[in-house]
Amino acid sequence: MAAEMTHGGASSSSSRWKYDVFLSFCGQDTRTNYTDFLFNWLVRDGIHTFRDNEELNRGGDISSELMEAIQASRIAIIVYSQNYASSTWCLGELDKIMECKNDGWIETVIPVFYKVDPSDVRHQRNTYAKAFKTHEKRFKKKVGKVKAWRAALTDAANLAGWDQTNVADG
Repeated sequence: MAAEMTHGGASSSSSRWKYDVFLSFCGQDTRTNYTDFLFNWLVRDGIHTFRDNEELNRGGDISSELMEAIQASRIAIIVYSQNYASSTWCLGELDKIMECKNDGWIETVIPVFYKVDPSDVRHQRNTYAKAFKTHEKRFKKKVGKVKAWRAALTDAANLAGWDQTNVADG
């Protein structure tokens, strides 16, 4: 059931969120394990959750559908994993999530650190540093895009969240 949407603190009875939760994750790291478990747990508890392979329209423009789903979500859960920053899709989602949070469309952003040290994500070290070096080479003429991704990553990783290794025995 969709929750009543508030934008900028003002309630709007005519507007509703389409999703309670948007899951942002790196498929190669977590799709068939942690994210699958989390998704099923949320759905079991009646939480309408957007996950790309469940909600995307076949034949639709993936990028625009993802951006619309983010903006239509009340909460975003970001599952940081070893290869999250390697994915330009993930970084694009993250940038949109933080934009929507700052604009008041998304109420809450919850980071989950899955088999990755939260400080490596916050300070973009190890696999995150390597990923950004690759992006900086690839997007030489779009330096602003990479800077925006870095800023969104830092902002989101500094939010209170969960380190999977410290919760329920990992």
